[in-house]
Amino acid sequence: MKKTVAFTSMLLIVSAVLFGCGSQPADKAAPQPPQESKPAGGADVSEEMKSVTDSYRAYALEQIDQFVQATESFTDAVKNGDLEKAQALYAPTRMFYERIEPIAEALGDLDPDIDARENDVPDEEWRGFHRIEKGLWIDKTTKGYETYADQLINDAKLLRGKVETVEVTPQMLVTGAVELLNEVSSSKVTGEEERYSHTDLYDFAANVEGAEKIYELLKPAIEKKDSGLSQEIEKRFAEVDKLLASCKKGEGYVLYTELGEEQIKKLSQAIDNLAEPLSNMGIVLEG
Repeated sequence: MKKTVAFTSMLLIVSAVLFGCGSQPADKAAPQPPQESKPAGGADVSEEMKSVTDSYRAYALEQIDQFVQATESFTDAVKNGDLEKAQALYAPTRMFYERIEPIAEALGDLDPDIDARENDVPDEEWRGFHRIEKGLWIDKTTKGYETYADQLINDAKLLRGKVETVEVTPQMLVTGAVELLNEVSSSKVTGEEERYSHTDLYDFAANVEGAEKIYELLKPAIEKKDSGLSQEIEKRFAEVDKLLASCKKGEGYVLYTELGEEQIKKLSQAIDNLAEPLSNMGIVLEG
């Protein structure tokens, strides 16, 4: 919550960047192609950002396709009564979703249907991953969770269809990168997200990977404006990535409950240190 003021300011700046500080509200018809007589700046930025948003859309669709495939395997394990397999597939499956959560959250009720935690919604409406998570780790059974598994795979497929309707904008990317880090600092780092399975580090890593992908796509534009900021962001991502690598266990991560207080503190500080320069991307792209 401590980043709220900075984040709000950044949103205002990004809005100014994208829609023009002194321009009229958009009541115009279809966008006009850049005219050759205009200075290169505006036209170049528009073309560059179009390439960036197209690349991100392709990335998001790839992640969603893998998410649907992985969710099908996970829910099949639940419906087949294979507790051990369902537990093993749970966290890796969620990573595909967590990487592109800004898009998922743009689709209204689908995000809580898929990702709501206990008490986020009325109990009679609670479904999705965390409902099943509680069964797998607290009740230690798949029995009685078959219906939730069916709902989850249906919601995942619905998400895949609706993603096609989402307009990916530069504003979504810049704000989305910061939102992904806010996800980590507000719930992942406290252990609230995966309170039954304690697989929080998978979500943590996926959120960071999603933010890093957005930065990589925006990096050429940022480097043109402020190479120092770009270097700072890269340095901070490297610090977070190094800390996460130290928490690896085979192809996955250790349980969050296995981390010591000092490790959690270092992760939290590294995320805060990254969020600050990352939130300045909007300011730089304004120039």
